Amino acid sequence: MALIKLSASERRRVSAFITCLVLAILAWIFTTLSNPVRFGVKVVLNYKNAPQKRAFRPLQPDTITDTLIGTGWQMLFSGMNDENRHVNVDLRALENKDYVVLSSQLRQINEQKDFDKQIVAFTPDTLFFDFSDRATKKVPVKLAENVKFQQQFAQSNDVVIKPSYVTISGPGKIINNIRSWSTDSLLLDSVDETVRISQSLQPPKEGNISVYPRSVQVILPVDEYTEKTVQIPVKLINNRDYYNVKIFPQKVKVTFTTSLNRYHQMNEDLFEAVADLDFWREHNYSNLPVELTRVPAYCRIVKIEPQNVDFIVRK
Repeated sequence: MALIKLSASERRRVSAFITCLVLAILAWIFTTLSNPVRFGVKVVLNYKNAPQKRAFRPLQPDTITDTLIGTGWQMLFSGMNDENRHVNVDLRALENKDYVVLSSQLRQINEQKDFDKQIVAFTPDTLFFDFSDRATKKVPVKLAENVKFQQQFAQSNDVVIKPSYVTISGPGKIINNIRSWSTDSLLLDSVDETVRISQSLQPPKEGNISVYPRSVQVILPVDEYTEKTVQIPVKLINNRDYYNVKIFPQKVKVTFTTSLNRYHQMNEDLFEAVADLDFWREHNYSNLPVELTRVPAYCRIVKIEPQNVDFIVRK
């Protein structure tokens, strides 16, 4: 295929034509994007001035689309601009209505916005709400925690939460199904001492529920742990026929870990070990497994010696 050969003057004319074409296109784009246009943007609804005597529940999502008037440049970069992505909706109309018309609040809403991007409409324009009797009750606080301890350290007692109950209020249908309220996750690593911290509560998922107070004081007792061994007598259970049964040995050695502060308090009276005669009667076991039925809180069993006991039954 033959190549078209252009003279120097022809090449200059082609180059000038391409340059003018590019400049014309850029000028057209600039002019077009400078003109006012309408475009939609997703926004989140923030409710204010909620009615105090009426519990409400929105019947639509908390995200709507507002129609803005701005330049094409603003429309082009609206997806990258995260500011002003919420709209404050005044709910005072709910004192005697079941709905709020957003277009009636356009002036107030636009006063909070950037003047070169005026909101002209909303989709949907009317927000509907469901109403029910407002209820109030107290529920216990539940600690959400993910705590990792240093080696040989662990929780040594029950967590103390002050206050242990919070007051929640909102629609009765929702409040009546709430049994507890969780804190934000308590994330700690390499803990080697008692933790005292102020922890926020999880915010309500519904805008018509309130929680008081918003934070609690948490005390997480932590202590160093060590091993201890005690001898515990084995108690025979399920001897329904009152046989004369002798167990060998009559005591087992239990090794466990406990905190240093409680080390001297740990004795055999705090434990209970049993051997179940039903293993022999129903399953023909030749020896009986030893099971611990009572163990002090925050003790971890390391081993039981022996794990099984021999026995003699005299009928």
